[in-house]
Amino acid sequence: MLSALVGRSFAIQPIYKEIVKYAASMVLSENRVYVCGVGMTKFEKPGKKEDFDYPQMVVEAGTQALDNSGLAYKDIQQAVVGYVYGESTSGQRALYELGLTGIPIYNVNNNCATGSSALILAKQIIQGGLSDCVMVVGFEKMEKGSLGVKFSDRAIPVEKHIEVMGDVAGLSAAPMTTQIFGNAGREHMQRYGTTKLHFAKIAEKNHRHSVHNSLSQFRKEYTLDEILNSTMIHDPLTKLQCCPTSDGGAAAVVCSEKFVRERGLEDRAVEILAMEMATDLPSTFQEKSCIKVAGYDMTKRAANAVFRTAGIDRKDVDVVELHDCFSVNELLTYEALGLCSEGKGGELVDRGDNTYGGAYVVNPSGGLISKGHPLGATGLAQCTEIYNQLLGKCGKRQVVGAKIGLQHNLGLGGAVVVALYKRGFPTNGLRSQLVLTSASKEGSEESKFKSYSVFQDVRKRLAAEGDALVKKLKAVYCFKLAGGPGGKSGTWYVDVKNGNGAVYFGEKDMKADVTFKMKDDDCFSLMTGKLNPQMAFMQGKVKITGNIGLALKLKELQPPKAKL
Repeated sequence: MLSALVGRSFAIQPIYKEIVKYAASMVLSENRVYVCGVGMTKFEKPGKKEDFDYPQMVVEAGTQALDNSGLAYKDIQQAVVGYVYGESTSGQRALYELGLTGIPIYNVNNNCATGSSALILAKQIIQGGLSDCVMVVGFEKMEKGSLGVKFSDRAIPVEKHIEVMGDVAGLSAAPMTTQIFGNAGREHMQRYGTTKLHFAKIAEKNHRHSVHNSLSQFRKEYTLDEILNSTMIHDPLTKLQCCPTSDGGAAAVVCSEKFVRERGLEDRAVEILAMEMATDLPSTFQEKSCIKVAGYDMTKRAANAVFRTAGIDRKDVDVVELHDCFSVNELLTYEALGLCSEGKGGELVDRGDNTYGGAYVVNPSGGLISKGHPLGATGLAQCTEIYNQLLGKCGKRQVVGAKIGLQHNLGLGGAVVVALYKRGFPTNGLRSQLVLTSASKEGSEESKFKSYSVFQDVRKRLAAEGDALVKKLKAVYCFKLAGGPGGKSGTWYVDVKNGNGAVYFGEKDMKADVTFKMKDDDCFSLMTGKLNPQMAFMQGKVKITGNIGLALKLKELQPPKAKL
């Protein structure tokens, strides 16, 4: 259809050539990235399990991820390793147990957000076209008890955070992280009327969720009274509202779309729709707010960017794994992520919109509070849970019908990573169900559009040679047409990426590679060869967003006599 834009039969003004070249380069850089396998050890109390050093953790989690993906270590082209407490090049020491292939190995430390920081680096490596298959692993071998300062002869990374908190709320003998989040909880109570019971309900939920997670450090259900009456650490936080220190590891294999298709990994691929990292903003230190010190604004910034990039509404999210290092932070994060309005976290808890049967299922794994928190592994453990939820592999804790997963991983100091995930490729059963809709029947709403006959022809082409067209095009095209019957608008998806191809009418939960916007009459004329694509493009009759290279291939779906 649009081959004339770059063909030899005419000359486009230089400015248009540059526009097309620039648009193509920008869109083609947006390579899709998929998680194709995950693995995770059971999280353990530090020192409880013998022969459980970090190389053993990585071997166990890494082997699971490779087996899960159907790949071998020799297929891995680069690796990113996350840990907080350990010697330099511990990543190499651990991964050498899986193989000595000479690949680049990067070591990452970003406090409690280390695991997801490693994951976002792997995503960027693939998205930038540097590699097609990257392994990400995270681990931590921790000491018993609360976290403390390791180096007393240099500046403490969170000293500015502590200074602000001290000015606002004073300092106590409690562990510093408990003070930061406990004081944020007190501030929320004073501002919005939140109660200790709201925080305790969150802890009760997460302990209850963990019962069905065999990899969770704790798997015991507690009553609200038991949680409220457990040892007070820093008001309002009691012991059962605080995450433990843990030993453990987790891993993921991340691939490009090209690699997924070449290796036939579609049935195990979960797409990372969007992933963003944010760090502290001036408000953290200038607004004299313990809530802001605890990372609220950087979470909000990353979340807004992720939902904007993915083009997904909050209400579309089904399952959430978020950073509940303390029950207070889970409630704060509901608001920062936009799952509810600011100050309304307590109401969300009271409605039960954070568990099964509610608007979202938050931390079905048990969260950090119950599953455990080995710092370098946590972000990848969250990824593991969401991956398994979207593929329906979570047994008794499965979120039924989960389609969209949201991840949040926070590290004081500070860094936060927020990500959205979706199953990468629909199952054959779902695809067949979509094809057999009434949309393609005579007398339907679709049939009233002039372009109906064009899409019927495409359906016939796919029925006859769909497999070959899918191999050639590998794209999902979206047509948004205005000026239909009675002035109505209509949307078509032409899927020549999955199975033997299909055509759908109406808005669908599909991600298009290319979107065409035009009038119904112009679409009919363009697809049947009556409208010159050069003139249509230059006159603004057709607007194209997405992969320009794939747009140029659409001519393959036109009737032979209409190809230009």
